[in-house]
Amino acid sequence: MSAAPVVVSVPDEEYAAALADVDGVDVVVWDMEGPLERGGEVRLAVMPYMTRLTVSDIRSGLDALEVVQIQSAGFEGFVDGLPPGVALCNAAGVHDASTAELALTLTLASIREIPEFVAAQRDSHWPVLTLHRALADRRVLVLGYGNIGRAVVRRFLPFEVSVTAVASRARPGDDLVDTVHGIDELPELAAEADVLVVIVPLTDATRGVVDAALLARLPDGALVVNVARGPVVDTGDLLAECASGRLRAALDVTDPEPLPEDHPLWSTPGVLITPHVGGATEAMRPRALELIRRQVVAMRDGEPPLNVVATG
Repeated sequence: MSAAPVVVSVPDEEYAAALADVDGVDVVVWDMEGPLERGGEVRLAVMPYMTRLTVSDIRSGLDALEVVQIQSAGFEGFVDGLPPGVALCNAAGVHDASTAELALTLTLASIREIPEFVAAQRDSHWPVLTLHRALADRRVLVLGYGNIGRAVVRRFLPFEVSVTAVASRARPGDDLVDTVHGIDELPELAAEADVLVVIVPLTDATRGVVDAALLARLPDGALVVNVARGPVVDTGDLLAECASGRLRAALDVTDPEPLPEDHPLWSTPGVLITPHVGGATEAMRPRALELIRRQVVAMRDGEPPLNVVATG
């Protein structure tokens, strides 16, 4: 007797179509906004992208659940409520290209003063020609050297910069950097950085790691680029440095988030803000579909799940 098919829930029909040719799998479409009639059969549940739902919101009735697959690299909001024995898997690899692309875009836009030129265009004003800053020859410090951190470094290197990578622990380098420095070296390295790109996961160890003390180590005129999570950077400390004109910032994430309309970051000179769109590009969907397909096949074949970041 053949084994029963693996029942998998996916957020919409495009995901279902991507799994249609996988033998031994029964796919049900569920946006998780209400109960699922076949919820008791689901072994792998794929949560919608950019959802505000938590695992606690959807776990009721999922008696056969083994794996919850999210579509973001960050997973801090999904750990609570994870049922015992259920694995939480993140989307490591799915957002590397998109997020690294935005990190480079924010850096170039800020250094080349694109927001100021956009404002001048809005006023039909042709600024007087002066020498402007360039990314070339800058010293770039990348805080966080996982998959996305490597993708960031890969995109910065052709711009004739020097790049230093920092991770939780020191280790030998690779094909991109000679050495990966430990986070204990961060204050010393920050003193030599023209651009600090932050791309660490939000954990107890990284919350507020970019604080007044670290920001004070950065040279005058340095740029802080945060494409990680808002609370990794102390908002008040960063605001003070930018309001003084000593530092600039380019932020895809903030704390709080969404940023309230009256928050001073909006109007602080030298601060460029995008609304947490680092991973939200057309490049995300095909990579997410491929990951989910591999995840489903692994479950069908009795192999361990991919990208496990927590277990209930």
